[in-house]
Amino acid sequence: MIYTSLLRPLLFQLDAERAHEYALRLLHRTPLPLLHRLTQSQHTTLELAGLSFPNRVGLAGGLDKNAFAVRAWWALGFGFVELGTITPKPQAGNSKPRMRRLVRDRAILNRMGFNNDGAEVIAARLKNLKRPPFPIGVSIGKQATTPVDDLAAVANDYAECAAKLDAHADFLTVNVSSPNTSGLRSLQTVDALKAIVTAARTAKPLFVKFAPELDGDVLRSVADAALSAGATGLIANNTLASTMDGQPCGLSGRPLQAIAPRRMETLRRHVGDSVPLIGVGGIDDGPSARRMIDAGADLIQIYTGLVYEGPFLAARLARQLQSKARPRAV
Repeated sequence: MIYTSLLRPLLFQLDAERAHEYALRLLHRTPLPLLHRLTQSQHTTLELAGLSFPNRVGLAGGLDKNAFAVRAWWALGFGFVELGTITPKPQAGNSKPRMRRLVRDRAILNRMGFNNDGAEVIAARLKNLKRPPFPIGVSIGKQATTPVDDLAAVANDYAECAAKLDAHADFLTVNVSSPNTSGLRSLQTVDALKAIVTAARTAKPLFVKFAPELDGDVLRSVADAALSAGATGLIANNTLASTMDGQPCGLSGRPLQAIAPRRMETLRRHVGDSVPLIGVGGIDDGPSARRMIDAGADLIQIYTGLVYEGPFLAARLARQLQSKARPRAV
């Protein structure tokens, strides 16, 4: 109530990206013991992909790109976090403005373009972090300047990121599905995924994240390619392709509520019960979270829902899912 009646109106007076940065700084400075007391409740630990998750609700990649607020996410009641997307070297991303709210649709447009501090800086930041008791994942991507038609160079970008970050992450996510890096989605093919996953594979669990536009035989074929190359699990979905000021961008939030569970159902039917699946897209309340779990997701991730519902959404969803989600251990 405090967030929706007071804090959200103040944040929404700011440019979307500026509000995003301000919120991260605020979280970084918030007393963690206070947050922890407000959000923590007893949850049954979920064992998945060799990792222990305090609950099923995670932070999606793209919100905390540079690992600034990891301990705050734990204190807010998240069961895991995915940082990034991180590229081998630092890059500024696309030109501003590159983020916009669609308040009526409870959605966000973004064309950030993998703006991040680079793998070495993030690795050092995580090395010095007092680690919270939940899994930390890192999403990895290619440098914007690496041509997508040079598959060897692309695979090397992912391999370089994995090598630098592996020691400081509990799992890695291969991002080939963001619409904000030119040509990136063209890597969602059997041959490209086999090369990238093979190059990025380490001893840690490795997930591959797909675009929601993939469906049917195409989705099943790329899922098979990723898994056969050594991926541990899959994530559905990234943002929907859209446009912002005439430029390609990603659409997230409530517009994905219908399509995201359907993609999850397709994957779960195809891969069976043994493959870990993470569901993302349009999750902003208990019913949407339960729909994704019922569609086959072992875990869920949120991002845009936090913008509209506030920082305690994860803790609320975790409590609601505790008694509703079907048990699964992979």
